[in-house]
Amino acid sequence: MRISHRLVAGVAAAFMLSACGGGKDEAAEKKEAEITFDKNPYPSTYSPYPNAPVLITNATILDGEGARIENGSLLLEDGKISAIGSDLEAPEGAMTIDASGRWVTPGIIDNHSHLGVYPSPGVSAHGDGNEISAPVTAEVWSEHGVWPQDPGFTRALAGGITSLQILPGSANLIGGRGVIVKNVPSRTVQGMKFPNAPYTLKMACGENPKRVYGYGGGRFPGGAPYSRMGNMAGYRSAWIRATEYKRKWDKYEKEGGEPPARDLELDTLAGVLNGDILVHMHCYRADEMAQIMDMSKEFGYKVASFHHAVESYKIADKLAEYGTCSSMWADWWGFKMEAYDGIRENIPLVHKAGACAIVHSDSDVGIQRLNQEAAKAWSDGRKIGIDIPEEEAWTWLSINPAKSLGIDDRTGSLKPGKMADVVIWSGDPFSVYTKADQVFIDGALMYDRSTPESDPVTDFEIGQPGEGDRK
Repeated sequence: MRISHRLVAGVAAAFMLSACGGGKDEAAEKKEAEITFDKNPYPSTYSPYPNAPVLITNATILDGEGARIENGSLLLEDGKISAIGSDLEAPEGAMTIDASGRWVTPGIIDNHSHLGVYPSPGVSAHGDGNEISAPVTAEVWSEHGVWPQDPGFTRALAGGITSLQILPGSANLIGGRGVIVKNVPSRTVQGMKFPNAPYTLKMACGENPKRVYGYGGGRFPGGAPYSRMGNMAGYRSAWIRATEYKRKWDKYEKEGGEPPARDLELDTLAGVLNGDILVHMHCYRADEMAQIMDMSKEFGYKVASFHHAVESYKIADKLAEYGTCSSMWADWWGFKMEAYDGIRENIPLVHKAGACAIVHSDSDVGIQRLNQEAAKAWSDGRKIGIDIPEEEAWTWLSINPAKSLGIDDRTGSLKPGKMADVVIWSGDPFSVYTKADQVFIDGALMYDRSTPESDPVTDFEIGQPGEGDRK
């Protein structure tokens, strides 16, 4: 058999290149072969509605971070806050709104809502907020159950809500991912998703998981947890699995070899351990919140906010030291044992301790009047001598929830460069008589109380006027 000199030379050259390191770099080869997966397969397709420059003048402005400007001006351009101060001049072609006697604030952010997953009408066919198939269902995502036609979105818009977090329910120890949305009409939930917002994870402690599974008499898979001991064991077991899963993926990404098998549940939990997904924890009692903080240190993650948190006032100093938020009701209490020790002064006491206080709704009705919920808490604080200026109390509705959601660099206050999510109120927003006059989202006028004929209406509502509707 004749062998080509060219082939011999080529083989020799290839051998020499390999021996001398002149061939393809091993790291590059490994990188080429590395298996990756899309960690955001359902990205936001949100695009701001058309907007024009707007100058608001002669208003009492609360900037959302604790400052107040009397007879102030606010300029919105290209969907952003362009300038804030006094005596600003309108650019050519801008619409000017004289807000004399009225107040201006950042849009309200509700960081605990179930709109879309428990929409109106509240029938069983619409109940998509709890995946009650196992105590740990980190694999489910609330956005896959959101119905964008929920009339609750437009009702919330009329209450000044510009962004919200839609969470799974609290039946499970780990209920799944939450989604942050802009409160705009859209045919799809992706068209509402807040662009580049982090994902969140809903967890729940206390009575709910043990009632659904243990007290359910084994009607649900496993029959556990049955106690608060079982709750903690369930979380820890899940985090142990996630830690091992993360270790395998870290090793694979560093060394190559056989990739680990994908697991949707563990993808989410590993995302928390990597710092990419924020934990929002339904938890009422102070002792349980303390245990959860300890557990988070055990596994190397952080709780972004405790929700409901009716006993936060008992450990407000510990919450401040840990650096988490408390998302609270103004006055809900007593409807079950773990809510029994709630007090009306909870929110102002947490604020006074230097911790991050938030007013949330957890209600399709409460979300329409969150400014009044904040006003109740502010008033209750004053009754016991905690005199918080209104401009500080407004942080409970704007910058603090934005911080808990990881979007405070883009919204939550009226700072130049941030999204022009703005509400013009008919008067002091802490008054029961005040209503939202205009609501802007990314500079677009999405709601105007003076022109009800222009209010957004979902397809589902057409031909089905409700009491008081003007459509």
